[in-house]
Amino acid sequence: MFRCGLAYPRCRWIMPLLLIFAIIFDIIAIAAQSGWIQDRDNTHYSSMWKDCRRMGDESDCMSLMDESWARAVAALMIIGLLILIIAFVVSLVALCNEVSVGACIAVGVLLFIVALLQFIGLIIYPVNFNDRIFEGEYEYTWAYGFGWGATIICLGCSFIFCCITSCIGKINGDEKIEYCITR
Repeated sequence: MFRCGLAYPRCRWIMPLLLIFAIIFDIIAIAAQSGWIQDRDNTHYSSMWKDCRRMGDESDCMSLMDESWARAVAALMIIGLLILIIAFVVSLVALCNEVSVGACIAVGVLLFIVALLQFIGLIIYPVNFNDRIFEGEYEYTWAYGFGWGATIICLGCSFIFCCITSCIGKINGDEKIEYCITR
């Protein structure tokens, strides 16, 4: 006999775990000094904070924080990270106790706001970088990819937190879990 079903009470820890990964990905993307964009020759790279050109063994770096678009990107990413941390704490508190519809929807809305802020920041950066620099071929690096990874996790978790409200009785253990049994 094969019994298949979803143990909802045990699955309540998957969502905060995903949010921890999103927080780590965001921190990596924000703190990366190796660059979000680099040219194929490895002579020019640009992170969220600075723009560097290598000339031999030396690097000539200038701060991007003088540019209004770079300050906007930094603000959007940092505000998104702070809201993500708040959403993580709320989800942890909500899932440790009796799960409520309001808490799940609040976390879902917060995560959607995070995804929206980071999406805007991750689009503003390459558009303005390409307007500034016209020479060579550039590639996006792993740090920029971590920013997109955090954004995608936040967007997915926001939908799950909003949809999980139909399963709250099973998560709290109030309803019997239905299994699919084959003989």
